[in-house]
Amino acid sequence: MKAEGGRMRAVSFAYAVSHSRLLLVSFLVLFVSVIGFACAASQERRSIPPEVESAISSINEEVAAERYDRIYEEASELWRQDNTLEESIASFKTLRTKLGAVENRMLQSATEQQNSSGPLKGRAYIVTYRTKFQNGEGMETFTLVERDGRWLLARYFVNSTALK
Repeated sequence: MKAEGGRMRAVSFAYAVSHSRLLLVSFLVLFVSVIGFACAASQERRSIPPEVESAISSINEEVAAERYDRIYEEASELWRQDNTLEESIASFKTLRTKLGAVENRMLQSATEQQNSSGPLKGRAYIVTYRTKFQNGEGMETFTLVERDGRWLLARYFVNSTALK
């Protein structure tokens, strides 16, 4: 009986070692998968089509030059439905007064949407940046819609504690 009991211990020990290896291999596979997914997500959100990037750059140039009326004129119909020219100019002036000029931006996310209905009908891009302004930091979100092959501003939002 002792030999049999010793054999049982050996089998139990082998099972425990095998089980530990299985857990370790499972953990490693999960870890590599998570790292791979994180890298893929990073690459995905860091790619903005050149035409969308160009449209955002143009808007930023107009803001920097304080040509707010031009932003309004070149924006989508959605922008003009939500704001009058005077409201649009007042909003940009308030942002400029409280936050100051943009010092730098870091892309946080870029999401393309294809909507069959609603206000953002058609192709839309929502691009969010972590932005450092002269007087604080915040998150800027640009929503652009494609109209007749051009990307136009539909919405612009800044979230910053410096605005309070």
